[in-house]
Amino acid sequence: MKIVINKCWGGYGLSRAAYKFMGLEWDGYGYAFSDDRSNPKLIHCLETIGEAISSGEHAKLRIVEIPDGIDYYINDYDGMESIHEKHKSWG
Repeated sequence: MKIVINKCWGGYGLSRAAYKFMGLEWDGYGYAFSDDRSNPKLIHCLETIGEAISSGEHAKLRIVEIPDGIDYYINDYDGMESIHEKHKSWG
């Protein structure tokens, strides 16, 4: 499974070029697909026009591949993101 994350301080954000490529109207922020980072349209955009062109002003978006079927979450520390597998926890 391919997932888009941000790999710099600042936070996730797409560029106007990415919005245009995907046929989306610019929202002024670049937060499209922020809750659906494995969206095929988003992955296709980064793979086709490139990660650098797809990244917003304060972002460095990257595609990370993890095994299919993993229950994961995206950890965000001041905008720098990483993917972690969810585990059970008690108490």
